[in-house]
Amino acid sequence: MARKPKPDIAALEERIGHRFGDRSLIERALTHVSAVATKGARVDSYQRLEFLGDRVLGLAISDMLYAAFPKAAEGELSQRLAELVRKETCADVASEWGVGEHLRLGGGEAQTGGAKKVAILGDVCESVIGAVYLDAGFHAARDLVQRTWSERMMKPRRPLRDPKTALQEWAQARGLDTPIYREAGRSGPAHAPKFVIEVEVAGFAPTQAEGASKRLAEQAAARAFMAREGVDNRERAGS
Repeated sequence: MARKPKPDIAALEERIGHRFGDRSLIERALTHVSAVATKGARVDSYQRLEFLGDRVLGLAISDMLYAAFPKAAEGELSQRLAELVRKETCADVASEWGVGEHLRLGGGEAQTGGAKKVAILGDVCESVIGAVYLDAGFHAARDLVQRTWSERMMKPRRPLRDPKTALQEWAQARGLDTPIYREAGRSGPAHAPKFVIEVEVAGFAPTQAEGASKRLAEQAAARAFMAREGVDNRERAGS
Protein backbone atom coordinates (compact mmCIF):
# COMPACT_ATOMS: atom_id res chain seq x y z
CA MET A 1 0.00 0.00 0.00
CA ALA A 2 1.35 3.41 -0.98
CA ARG A 3 2.43 5.73 1.80
CA LYS A 4 0.31 8.76 2.51
CA PRO A 5 2.19 11.85 1.24
CA LYS A 6 3.39 14.38 3.79
CA PRO A 7 1.36 17.61 3.97
CA ASP A 8 2.69 20.60 2.07
CA ILE A 9 5.46 22.28 4.02
CA ALA A 10 3.95 25.65 3.09
CA ALA A 11 1.15 25.03 5.58
CA LEU A 12 3.72 24.63 8.35
CA GLU A 13 5.53 27.76 7.23
CA GLU A 14 2.24 29.64 7.46
CA ARG A 15 1.68 28.48 11.04
CA ILE A 16 5.24 29.30 12.02
CA GLY A 17 5.10 32.67 10.30
CA HIS A 18 8.29 32.24 8.29
CA ARG A 19 8.79 31.41 4.63
CA PHE A 20 12.10 29.63 4.13
CA GLY A 21 14.48 30.78 1.44
CA ASP A 22 16.33 27.50 1.86
CA ARG A 23 13.76 24.72 2.16
CA SER A 24 16.47 22.16 2.96
CA LEU A 25 16.82 23.74 6.41
CA ILE A 26 13.23 23.12 7.47
CA GLU A 27 13.33 19.66 5.91
CA ARG A 28 16.39 18.79 8.01
CA ALA A 29 14.75 20.33 11.08
CA LEU A 30 11.93 17.80 10.71
CA THR A 31 14.15 14.74 10.18
CA HIS A 32 14.63 12.46 13.20
CA VAL A 33 17.87 10.50 13.44
CA SER A 34 15.89 7.25 13.04
CA ALA A 35 15.02 8.33 9.48
CA VAL A 36 18.66 8.82 8.46
CA ALA A 37 19.90 5.98 6.28
CA THR A 38 23.34 5.52 7.82
CA LYS A 39 24.82 6.21 11.24
CA GLY A 40 27.61 8.17 9.59
CA ALA A 41 25.04 10.63 8.24
CA ARG A 42 23.59 11.67 11.63
CA VAL A 43 24.38 15.28 10.68
CA ASP A 44 21.49 14.99 8.21
CA SER A 45 19.05 14.76 11.13
CA TYR A 46 17.78 17.65 13.22
CA GLN A 47 20.33 17.18 16.01
CA ARG A 48 22.71 19.98 15.03
CA LEU A 49 19.84 22.39 14.40
CA GLU A 50 18.37 21.46 17.79
CA PHE A 51 21.69 22.33 19.45
CA LEU A 52 21.72 25.72 17.74
CA GLY A 53 18.04 26.43 18.28
CA ASP A 54 18.31 25.69 21.98
CA ARG A 55 20.86 28.51 22.35
CA VAL A 56 18.91 30.92 20.14
CA LEU A 57 15.73 30.24 22.12
CA GLY A 58 17.52 30.81 25.42
CA LEU A 59 18.95 34.14 24.27
CA ALA A 60 15.65 35.34 22.81
CA ILE A 61 13.68 34.42 25.93
CA SER A 62 16.33 35.98 28.19
CA ASP A 63 16.10 39.22 26.23
CA MET A 64 12.30 39.19 26.49
CA LEU A 65 12.37 38.54 30.24
CA TYR A 66 14.96 41.24 30.88
CA ALA A 67 12.74 43.82 29.17
CA ALA A 68 9.41 42.59 30.54
CA PHE A 69 10.43 42.33 34.22
CA PRO A 70 12.76 45.28 34.97
CA LYS A 71 12.50 44.82 38.76
CA ALA A 72 12.99 41.05 38.81
CA ALA A 73 16.14 39.68 40.43
CA GLU A 74 18.44 37.26 38.64
CA GLY A 75 16.97 34.30 40.52
CA GLU A 76 13.42 35.02 39.41
CA LEU A 77 14.53 35.61 35.81
CA SER A 78 16.35 32.27 35.85
CA GLN A 79 13.25 30.50 37.16
CA ARG A 80 11.06 32.06 34.50
CA LEU A 81 13.59 31.16 31.81
CA ALA A 82 13.78 27.54 32.96
CA GLU A 83 10.00 27.20 32.76
CA LEU A 84 9.76 28.75 29.30
CA VAL A 85 12.50 26.66 27.69
CA ARG A 86 11.72 23.32 29.36
CA LYS A 87 11.16 20.35 27.06
CA GLU A 88 7.44 20.16 27.80
CA THR A 89 6.90 23.82 26.91
CA CYS A 90 8.76 23.39 23.63
CA ALA A 91 6.71 20.27 22.90
CA ASP A 92 3.50 22.27 23.43
CA VAL A 93 4.74 24.87 20.96
CA ALA A 94 5.63 22.20 18.41
CA SER A 95 2.14 20.73 18.78
CA GLU A 96 0.59 24.15 18.17
CA TRP A 97 2.68 24.48 15.04
CA GLY A 98 1.46 21.05 13.93
CA VAL A 99 4.92 19.67 13.23
CA GLY A 100 3.90 16.09 14.00
CA GLU A 101 2.37 15.43 10.62
CA HIS A 102 5.51 16.72 8.89
CA LEU A 103 8.09 14.70 10.84
CA ARG A 104 10.35 12.26 9.06
CA LEU A 105 10.68 9.23 11.32
CA GLY A 106 12.16 5.78 10.92
CA GLY A 107 9.75 2.85 10.78
CA GLY A 108 10.15 1.81 14.40
CA GLU A 109 9.87 5.35 15.76
CA ALA A 110 6.81 6.03 13.65
CA GLN A 111 5.10 2.84 14.84
CA THR A 112 5.69 3.71 18.50
CA GLY A 113 4.08 7.15 18.16
CA GLY A 114 7.22 9.22 17.79
CA ALA A 115 5.27 12.11 16.27
CA LYS A 116 3.56 12.62 19.63
CA LYS A 117 6.49 12.05 21.99
CA VAL A 118 7.32 15.02 24.19
CA ALA A 119 11.07 14.50 23.83
CA ILE A 120 10.94 14.50 20.03
CA LEU A 121 8.47 17.39 19.74
CA GLY A 122 10.55 19.45 22.15
CA ASP A 123 13.68 18.78 20.12
CA VAL A 124 11.96 19.66 16.85
CA CYS A 125 10.69 22.94 18.25
CA GLU A 126 14.29 23.93 18.92
CA SER A 127 15.51 22.62 15.57
CA VAL A 128 12.90 24.73 13.74
CA ILE A 129 14.10 27.82 15.60
CA GLY A 130 17.66 26.93 14.63
CA ALA A 131 16.57 26.55 11.01
CA VAL A 132 14.91 29.98 11.01
CA TYR A 133 18.06 31.48 12.51
CA LEU A 134 20.25 30.04 9.75
CA ASP A 135 17.75 30.98 7.07
CA ALA A 136 17.15 34.61 8.03
CA GLY A 137 19.25 35.55 11.07
CA PHE A 138 18.65 36.23 14.74
CA HIS A 139 15.99 38.92 14.25
CA ALA A 140 13.73 36.50 12.37
CA ALA A 141 14.26 33.79 14.99
CA ARG A 142 13.64 36.25 17.82
CA ASP A 143 10.42 37.45 16.16
CA LEU A 144 9.25 33.84 15.94
CA VAL A 145 9.99 33.30 19.63
CA GLN A 146 8.26 36.55 20.60
CA ARG A 147 5.11 35.67 18.67
CA THR A 148 4.97 32.23 20.21
CA TRP A 149 6.18 32.76 23.77
CA SER A 150 4.93 36.24 24.73
CA GLU A 151 1.65 35.05 26.25
CA ARG A 152 3.37 32.14 27.99
CA MET A 153 5.87 34.56 29.47
CA MET A 154 3.20 36.77 31.00
CA LYS A 155 0.99 33.89 32.16
CA PRO A 156 3.16 31.07 33.53
CA ARG A 157 1.25 27.79 33.74
CA ARG A 158 3.18 26.44 36.74
CA PRO A 159 4.73 27.79 39.93
CA LEU A 160 7.90 29.72 39.25
CA ARG A 161 9.93 27.66 41.63
CA ASP A 162 11.61 24.61 40.17
CA PRO A 163 10.74 21.44 42.16
CA LYS A 164 14.42 20.86 42.97
CA THR A 165 14.73 24.42 44.30
CA ALA A 166 11.55 24.05 46.35
CA LEU A 167 12.72 20.74 47.85
CA GLN A 168 16.14 22.16 48.69
CA GLU A 169 14.56 25.17 50.40
CA TRP A 170 12.25 22.86 52.35
CA ALA A 171 15.18 20.73 53.50
CA GLN A 172 17.32 23.72 54.46
CA ALA A 173 14.47 25.26 56.45
CA ARG A 174 14.47 22.09 58.59
CA GLY A 175 18.22 21.98 59.06
CA LEU A 176 18.60 19.00 56.72
CA ASP A 177 21.40 18.39 54.24
CA THR A 178 20.91 19.21 50.56
CA PRO A 179 18.89 16.48 48.77
CA ILE A 180 21.04 13.92 46.96
CA TYR A 181 20.13 12.78 43.42
CA ARG A 182 21.37 9.48 41.98
CA GLU A 183 20.79 7.75 38.66
CA ALA A 184 18.94 4.54 39.53
CA GLY A 185 18.40 3.24 36.02
CA ARG A 186 18.32 3.94 32.31
CA SER A 187 16.42 2.39 29.44
CA GLY A 188 15.51 2.97 25.81
CA PRO A 189 17.65 3.58 22.69
CA ALA A 190 20.66 5.89 22.72
CA HIS A 191 18.82 8.63 20.80
CA ALA A 192 15.81 8.60 23.15
CA PRO A 193 16.86 7.33 26.59
CA LYS A 194 14.71 7.22 29.71
CA PHE A 195 16.36 8.03 33.03
CA VAL A 196 15.29 6.90 36.49
CA ILE A 197 16.51 9.25 39.21
CA GLU A 198 16.32 8.68 42.95
CA VAL A 199 16.24 11.58 45.40
CA GLU A 200 17.16 11.12 49.05
CA VAL A 201 16.71 13.48 51.98
CA ALA A 202 18.26 12.46 55.31
CA GLY A 203 15.65 10.85 57.54
CA PHE A 204 13.17 10.16 54.73
CA ALA A 205 12.64 7.23 52.38
CA PRO A 206 14.05 7.91 48.90
CA THR A 207 11.74 8.58 45.96
CA GLN A 208 12.23 7.63 42.30
CA ALA A 209 10.85 9.10 39.07
CA GLU A 210 11.48 8.80 35.33
CA GLY A 211 12.17 11.42 32.69
CA ALA A 212 13.42 11.90 29.13
CA SER A 213 16.57 13.59 30.51
CA LYS A 214 18.41 13.55 33.82
CA ARG A 215 17.18 17.07 34.55
CA LEU A 216 13.55 16.18 33.92
CA ALA A 217 13.87 12.99 35.96
CA GLU A 218 15.43 14.90 38.86
CA GLN A 219 12.60 17.42 38.78
CA ALA A 220 10.03 14.63 38.65
CA ALA A 221 11.68 12.88 41.60
CA ALA A 222 11.69 16.10 43.64
CA ARG A 223 8.04 16.69 42.73
CA ALA A 224 7.12 13.12 43.72
CA PHE A 225 8.95 13.47 47.05
CA MET A 226 7.10 16.70 47.87
CA ALA A 227 3.77 15.20 46.89
CA ARG A 228 4.40 12.22 49.16
CA GLU A 229 5.44 14.41 52.10
CA GLY A 230 2.74 17.05 51.53
CA VAL A 231 5.21 19.85 50.76
CA ASP A 232 3.52 22.97 49.35
CA ASN A 233 5.19 24.29 46.16
CA ARG A 234 2.79 27.07 45.31
CA GLU A 235 4.29 30.16 43.68
CA ARG A 236 5.55 32.70 46.18
CA ALA A 237 7.39 35.14 43.93
CA GLY A 238 5.48 38.09 42.62
CA SER A 239 5.11 38.79 38.92
